[in-house]
Amino acid sequence: MPQNTPATHCVAPKPLSLAQGRLGALSWGRSDAPTWLALHGWLDNAASFTRLAPLLVEALDIRIVALDFRGHGHSAHAPQGGDYALWDYCHDVLDAMESLGLEQTSLLAHSMGAAVACLLAASLPERVERLTLIDGLGALNTPIEETASQLRKGLIAYRRPLSRAPRYPDIESAVAARVAGGVTPLDSITATPLVERNTRPTADGHVQMRTDSRLLKPSLVRFTPEQVLSLLAAINAPMLLIEGEQGILGERKWAQEARQVVKGLTRQVLSGGHHLHLEPRAVAQVASVIGGHWGNSGSV
Repeated sequence: MPQNTPATHCVAPKPLSLAQGRLGALSWGRSDAPTWLALHGWLDNAASFTRLAPLLVEALDIRIVALDFRGHGHSAHAPQGGDYALWDYCHDVLDAMESLGLEQTSLLAHSMGAAVACLLAASLPERVERLTLIDGLGALNTPIEETASQLRKGLIAYRRPLSRAPRYPDIESAVAARVAGGVTPLDSITATPLVERNTRPTADGHVQMRTDSRLLKPSLVRFTPEQVLSLLAAINAPMLLIEGEQGILGERKWAQEARQVVKGLTRQVLSGGHHLHLEPRAVAQVASVIGGHWGNSGSV
């Protein structure tokens, strides 16, 4: 794929409803092409791939179906009393695969979605053909000696009343709030597709967030570092890991340990931040690396 592919290139996605209407999704490419599932990060949604997917569809002649995880975007919220544990999102992927008639798929995944992809590839290797991970590897974890305090935080938080979904006078204000309150740096151009999909108009002309506020509550239980490394070591699928120079991995001790245990890992570090696949200045290079890597592998 040429390096000068314009980052503004865009093909309108097709909206999908999967898992008996529980999951929202966006689709790019021919319905009969090999299908990759795209998994977004925490508090993001399927629009995370609106700038990257059209480029990959053209480069690799594939279909990309980007999911909204439960509680995100256009997907249903978890039922009352339900949770948003990391492994629960694995069921979203498996339910989507069932809806699409996929016995096996390739996963394109960012951040939290990359953690979910790693869980699936480790536990159900027959269902995952390849992994393309963007600025994410393995799961957020807690040392075993902090298990009790993590459970305490989670239980106390879950007993508190739910806060109302935030409302804003217009989409620009909602974008500004996302930029100001993001866990990782994000500019307004990069954030806009995410916020547009994650808001709905109200009767009085405002916009309201669709995201389930329970997503902001701390997890009751997390994997330990040792468990995450064990899961990563169990992955046999070929893996391409693309990191942003200003991303969340880099040369941090944990990231180094995680990369070292993965078999068949190819790593590329590119200019950009945590959302480099959505940054207009970085997305063409991300697509070029992915297209060149898997296009040269002989099959997609």
